[in-house]
Amino acid sequence: MTDTAAPAPAPAEPAGRIVLLTASHRVAPGLLSWQAWETLRAADRVLCADPGHPQLPYLREAGVAVTHAALDAQGLVEACAGGRTIVVLPGGEGDQRLTDGLARLAGSGRVAMPDLELLPGSYDLPGARLLDLVQVMDRVRRDCPWTSRQTHEGLVKYALEEAYELVEAIEDGDRDALREELGDVLLQVVFHARIAEEGGAAEGGAAEGGDEEEQTRPFSIDDVAGDLVDKLVRRHPHVFGDATADSPEDVKAHWLATKAVEKQRESVTDGIPLGQPALALAAKLAGRARTGAVAVELPRGEGIGYELLELAARAEAAGTDPETALRAAARAYRDAIRAAEGVGA
Repeated sequence: MTDTAAPAPAPAEPAGRIVLLTASHRVAPGLLSWQAWETLRAADRVLCADPGHPQLPYLREAGVAVTHAALDAQGLVEACAGGRTIVVLPGGEGDQRLTDGLARLAGSGRVAMPDLELLPGSYDLPGARLLDLVQVMDRVRRDCPWTSRQTHEGLVKYALEEAYELVEAIEDGDRDALREELGDVLLQVVFHARIAEEGGAAEGGAAEGGDEEEQTRPFSIDDVAGDLVDKLVRRHPHVFGDATADSPEDVKAHWLATKAVEKQRESVTDGIPLGQPALALAAKLAGRARTGAVAVELPRGEGIGYELLELAARAEAAGTDPETALRAAARAYRDAIRAAEGVGA
């Protein structure tokens, strides 16, 4: 009796590969990574359920054929039979159902699963969510009955309130509140910039003595950000230029020097807002007089106001912010009152 060898088992069919290609909606369509383009060109099929997907015109221009099909998880696995690579362009609410379905198939153990790969075709850069904020602000300004009627002047009180709430969060050391209040302050910036983009005269007309065309010239959040970028670059020549700065004092000197060239002010008091808290105002005036080498004596007079002015000037000269110092003392006083009342701090 002759032994015959058992036939060798047929090699397992390759299970293939599924690539979910994602792209940030904050990055211009078509700006995909080199790896994404190579994967798209090498794929056996590229599937997209959304005929309006923003990447489609750029894929067609690059010669990448796209099939408009909404395959479920089982159909997608079957499409990979024979070792084929299928690239899927996700989009819409069906993405979660597809990924959940693939996870269930993989966990069942009944299906030979293809390799699964999530390939980011583009990434958000730092600050990308600010683009979302601008878009949301545009929508709210257009469609909200309250927001659409607001003016720069009408929002002033909110800017002040949010600034003080930010200060309180910092003083309390509350990181969650700090994050929230920074957002509220940022909202004020974006809100005002959105109003300014529309142009039109401000409430009450152009400022007295001002140029009416200049007063009503529109500008956008991009103009605001662009001006700020230019200012930071100009005032940091030790970072962006050939100047050197080895200490905070050197940095301050650069800042003041470039600011003096930019502003060309007639008086060291120009540009100091008189509406700020009185202690901060007194310290700012004293600081400007000191750094500007203006030889002027503090005004003398009767009353607590002149005594507070002298204290504020002394604090500023000593490197202490009197507004912050008084706030800290006031908070300690508040805590002492609450303790005397038997109320928890």
